[in-house]
Amino acid sequence: MRRPGKGVPLRFVTAPPGLLRSADSASPVVAMHVQTGSPLTLFFCGDVMTGHGIDPLLHPSELLSPTLRSVTDALQYVRDASQDDLPLPRPVCFDYPWGDVLGLLRREQPDLRLVNLEATITARGTPVATRAHTRLPPQHLPILAALGVDGVVLANHHALDWGEGGLDDTLAALRQAGITGVGAGHDRVEAEQEAQWLVPGKARIRVFAFGHASSGLPADWAANEDHPGIGWLDALDDTTVARIGQRILATRNEGDIVVVSLHWGGGWGYEVSAEQRSFAHALVDEAGVDIVWGHGSHHPRPIEVYHGRLILYGIGDFQGENRNAEHGNFRPDLAAMYLPCVAPDGSLRELRLWPLRVHLFRLKRASAGDSYWLARTLSDAGTELGTTLEMQGDGSLRLAWH
Repeated sequence: MRRPGKGVPLRFVTAPPGLLRSADSASPVVAMHVQTGSPLTLFFCGDVMTGHGIDPLLHPSELLSPTLRSVTDALQYVRDASQDDLPLPRPVCFDYPWGDVLGLLRREQPDLRLVNLEATITARGTPVATRAHTRLPPQHLPILAALGVDGVVLANHHALDWGEGGLDDTLAALRQAGITGVGAGHDRVEAEQEAQWLVPGKARIRVFAFGHASSGLPADWAANEDHPGIGWLDALDDTTVARIGQRILATRNEGDIVVVSLHWGGGWGYEVSAEQRSFAHALVDEAGVDIVWGHGSHHPRPIEVYHGRLILYGIGDFQGENRNAEHGNFRPDLAAMYLPCVAPDGSLRELRLWPLRVHLFRLKRASAGDSYWLARTLSDAGTELGTTLEMQGDGSLRLAWH
């Protein structure tokens, strides 16, 4: 099912400096020298929530999961969209939701594709409490393969929507599909375990993923020594930075690119709190992080380049609900592909965004007007952070910073 990727997934092991160990089979361990030199391009996207309308399109007869607000079932999203626009095609293929994204990925050829998956991959269990729930039926897992996903972040506020059994199913389904999950596990050690990919001739990418209560995560979802859950941050303080840094620096090799994924902050708003900014800076300065990848907001938030390292405070929702209306001063119908290009030492060489619009549950290239709105909005929000987004002739946005 998995797209042949450029990055080779590796289990975490402690190795002498300059060496990685293959962990793709039960064969004897083979040492590999990391070759560094060429820039590396990553693909990040925000929240993927197929349960909110897309799953019923894939299999119209299914009544899938309870969803948001006053909506009592996922099919209501489809009914609403059909009333507002032309009738939706049903059923659709697994590549339908990605629309223009697939052509852009063929054009860009990123070395690694990472998403924040806000869904439990299970067909069983009872939803927890009375909050919003979303799940991805195992038979719909090819939707991730259609995007060519290499890894998914699970440290978010939907990882345990269907209880511990649902999390166990998710981890098993991802393993079977050849997709690496990070940020959740059967205990704290597994939940805080990094994911690794080796891009031959370029770098080893190491990804750590954590969730924080500011995003609405319940504290009892934290994994501990004998309880499954997510990688959990008690606080955004120096102690937490030291704990993360210890894990990163103890096994860091030349040629590593380190990404820390953070599910944090509220759903709406462009303001970056002093606490978030201080924590992100400390991750760069003290823990050796090259990219801070924040998510949890329903729309893109400001961007910062600090000491040459990229900080994404929030990259918004990517695919899920059919959002055609504005929400205050926000545009939840707009999404973006984030494509950072980093040098071998982890410093940012370039960041480009491709603006997109969600229409009939499908991602399409945004219009020039919508792209300009996104560029202007994020530039205004990034003034204090020293960043602006400039429109390019091909329709993409390019980050400028000082």
